[in-house]
Amino acid sequence: MVKLHNMFKKTGGKDHGISKNAKIRNVPEGLLKKCNKCGAAILAEDAVENHYICPKCHGYFRMHAKRRIELIADRGTFEEWDEKMPFKNPLQFGGYEEKVRKLREQTGLDEAVVTGKALVKGNPAVLGVCDGRFMMASMGEIVGEKITRAVERATEENLPVILFACSGGARMQEGIISLMQMAKTSAALKRHSEKGLLYISVLTDPTTGGVTASFAMLGDIILAEPKALIGFAGPRVIEQTIGKKLPKGFQRSEFLLEHGFIDRIVERDEMKDVLARILQVHNQTSDISLSEDKENESGKSADNFGRSGESIQKAQENNRISPWERVLLSRRADRPTGADYINALFSDFMEFHGDRFLRDDPAVMGGIAMFGNTPVTVIAQVKGKTTKENVQRNFGMMSPEGYRKTLRLIRQAEKFRRPVICIVDTPGAFCGPEAEEHGQGEAIASNLYELSSMKVPIVSILVGEGGSGGALALAVADEVWILENAVYSILSPEGFASILWKDSSRANEAAEVMKLTADDLKQLGIVEHVIREPKVLTVQTMAGVCEELKNKLEKFIKRYGSMGQKQLLDHRYDRFRKM
Repeated sequence: MVKLHNMFKKTGGKDHGISKNAKIRNVPEGLLKKCNKCGAAILAEDAVENHYICPKCHGYFRMHAKRRIELIADRGTFEEWDEKMPFKNPLQFGGYEEKVRKLREQTGLDEAVVTGKALVKGNPAVLGVCDGRFMMASMGEIVGEKITRAVERATEENLPVILFACSGGARMQEGIISLMQMAKTSAALKRHSEKGLLYISVLTDPTTGGVTASFAMLGDIILAEPKALIGFAGPRVIEQTIGKKLPKGFQRSEFLLEHGFIDRIVERDEMKDVLARILQVHNQTSDISLSEDKENESGKSADNFGRSGESIQKAQENNRISPWERVLLSRRADRPTGADYINALFSDFMEFHGDRFLRDDPAVMGGIAMFGNTPVTVIAQVKGKTTKENVQRNFGMMSPEGYRKTLRLIRQAEKFRRPVICIVDTPGAFCGPEAEEHGQGEAIASNLYELSSMKVPIVSILVGEGGSGGALALAVADEVWILENAVYSILSPEGFASILWKDSSRANEAAEVMKLTADDLKQLGIVEHVIREPKVLTVQTMAGVCEELKNKLEKFIKRYGSMGQKQLLDHRYDRFRKM
C-alpha cells in the first residue's frame, strides 16, 4: 500500500482538509488520516479513490492543482504552459523570495496556478487551476500573468477557458501590483468573450478577495463545488467589522446559488461530465448563420410564414367553449407546466440559476439544451403541480430577479448564436413591496428593450396564461405561438372587470370583450400559430401537441436561422411596429 505523505496537508482555515495534529496510534505513518469535518480516521487511499472526498461525511478536501487536472482532463492530453517563470518581488518585500523558494521546493510548483491545454472527454479547452498550498493561491503578478497568457492564447486559438478558482485573495507582499492583476485578467477575459468564446468558472473552497472580484465571477457559466466558501471579504473580517457572528451557511455555495450568483452546484465526481456536456453543446454547429448582410435563402418574406393556409379549429364542440371557460382551462392544475414542455421537447437540458445580482427566481427555469442537433437556450415560466410547489414557484409570477435572469441567459444565447425558445405561462408579474423595491418595472422594460435587438431567432409559446407585461417580457419574439386553450391579455378578466366596472365578479363578461382567446389573437395578428389541443390537456395527453411544436420549431429555426442579422431585426421591429 502506497504512503501518501502530506497528501492532505492543511493550508489554513478551521474546517478544511486534514488536521496536522491528528494522532492515530499504532498505525503506519501516512496510511490513515483524520477528517477535520467529521473527525473520522480514513484510509488515505480511500480518499484518493473517492476524488478526495471523505467517505464518512462526504466532506471535501482541498485538491492539489495537478491532481484536479488528472480528474478533469483526459489521460495524457494535458499540455502545461508557462511552467517556469522568473520570480518577481515588485515591492522588494523582505523575506518574500525565501518564502517562495521554500514553497517551490515543497509543492513542486513554480507558482500558485497551473495552466495549459487539454481534452475534456474529447472536447479541447484551456485549463487554469489554482493550488491553495502555494500561499493560499493568492494572486500576485506571476499568477495574474499566467492566467492572462492562458486566456490570450485561448483567444488566439479559438478555445474555451475553464478556470478553477481557489484563493485567499490578493498577495499582500506585492501590494498594488497584486491589485492590478484583477484588471489585467478581467480585460483578457473581456477580449476572449468579445470573440464569442466560452468561459467556465469553477469556484472551489475557498474563493475570496480579489480573485472573487475579478476572474472568478466573470464566467459565462459559473459552477461551484458543494459548501465552498465564496465571498469578497472573508467571514472573520465581516464579523470583526459588524461585531456579530454570521449565520450558518453564509458565503457558502448554497448561499450563493439561492442569491443568484452562480449557475449550478456540481459534485466533484460529476464535474468532468458536466464540463464535458457544456463544452459539447458549445462545440455543436448551430443551424443558424445570421451573417451581417445575408438574405433569407428561401427568398420568401418571413411575414408570410405561418400566417396563411392555417385556420383555427372550428369544430362544434369548441365553438361552445366560451372565452371565460378557456380562461379556466388555461388555469387547470393538471395542465402541463413549463418544465413538462422542456422535458418533452428538448434533450440534455441543463438548468442555470441566478440573476448575478440578488437571487434566483424559481418562477422561471432557464438553461441550454439540444433540439435535435441544434443547441438552443430555453426559458420557461413554471407553475407548480401542488400547493407546495406553487408557493415555491410563486404561482409562476416572476420577480425582477427572474426577468434579469431571463435577460442574462438570452444575452448569453446571442453571444453563442443559439436560438431562444420561451415558454410563457404566468398570471402576470409578481406585485408586492419587495418587487417594487427591486425594480419590477425597470426589469420588465429592460427585457422589452433588449429583446427587440437580440441578433438570434426568438420564438415564444403561450401554453397557459399570458398575463400582461409579465408575459410580454418573454414574448418580444420573431413569432408568438399559442395553444388552443391558452389566453393572452392585458390583465386578468377579474382585474379588468374590477377596474372598468368596479366589480370583479363580472370576470366572465370581461373575458367576452377582451379578445384574449387563441382565435381572437390570431385574427388580431398578435400570434402566428395556434396549436391544437386534445379535449383535456395533461402530461399524459400532450404527445400530439409536442409533436406539432417540434415540427414547427424545426421549420422556425431553419427559416429564421437563414436570415441575415439586419433582416431578422427588421422583421422583429416591423412585427410590433404595425400593431
